[in-house]
Amino acid sequence: MNYDQMLERVRKGDGFIAALDQSGGSTPKALKGYGIEEDAWSSDEEMFALIHALRSRIISSPCFTGEKVLGAILFERTMDGEVDGKPVPAALIEKGVVPFIKIDKGLEDEADGVQPMKPIPGLDALLERARALGVFGTKERSVIHSANGEGIAAVVAQQFEVGRQVLARGMMPILEPEVNIKSETRADCDAILREEILRHLDGLAADPQVMLKLSLPVTPGFFAPLVGHPKVLKVVALSGGYTRPEACAELARNRGVIASFSRALLEDLRHQMSDEEFTGSLGRAIDEIHAASVA
Repeated sequence: MNYDQMLERVRKGDGFIAALDQSGGSTPKALKGYGIEEDAWSSDEEMFALIHALRSRIISSPCFTGEKVLGAILFERTMDGEVDGKPVPAALIEKGVVPFIKIDKGLEDEADGVQPMKPIPGLDALLERARALGVFGTKERSVIHSANGEGIAAVVAQQFEVGRQVLARGMMPILEPEVNIKSETRADCDAILREEILRHLDGLAADPQVMLKLSLPVTPGFFAPLVGHPKVLKVVALSGGYTRPEACAELARNRGVIASFSRALLEDLRHQMSDEEFTGSLGRAIDEIHAASVA
């Protein structure tokens, strides 16, 4: 698939985007969920080798195909690795799955009710390398904890600033201003966030579209104006701490929004499983998330 083919795949295909992008801070938790405790490694290299083995097992599974999985978001180390002797982006494309890469370097400390992204040094070089490997787009995450208008406006402005840099390199950005689902002012956060995003979308140049990755809203359908906006290619949702049944139930209430789940996709997988057990468990998760995404 070339870029235009991947663009049409994301625009018209039925399915969801798998988030396989746990990075340094979240990797130990992901491995623990997989049944591997922290005493199983003694260095970062060993830890990343273990998480790569999990991702390789997922990507090479016969149930992980473009039939129900539109795309996959990768950590930089995963993008640079191999699956079955092939570069990971090429292995995904061969299965009909569109590759994305996580580009943010983590979060700043909370201020004004939000956590913006840390600076992203060397971003242009990373984008060029990713594009050369066949990667279609990026994902960049910040977090909103409370309904502070100035804080949310700053986070959204930063997301669009980075998004424009990605677009300039010929790639598709997924902007992810996540609302903490445990926030006591969550509904107000949704409202401020929606208005800020709409304001920036209306200010985009004529041609570019972006993608959005958002927490599922308190009010079902609240992000419909974003789903239908001509500058938005696709709105995807993170599971945000919900279990898979909870996340799928919430997702199904939001027409036009598809999943981009991480923990909710992986929660039943264990490294002790046989290949048959692993494929069965992963296949059931894919079926459930796909069904909620196309509901």
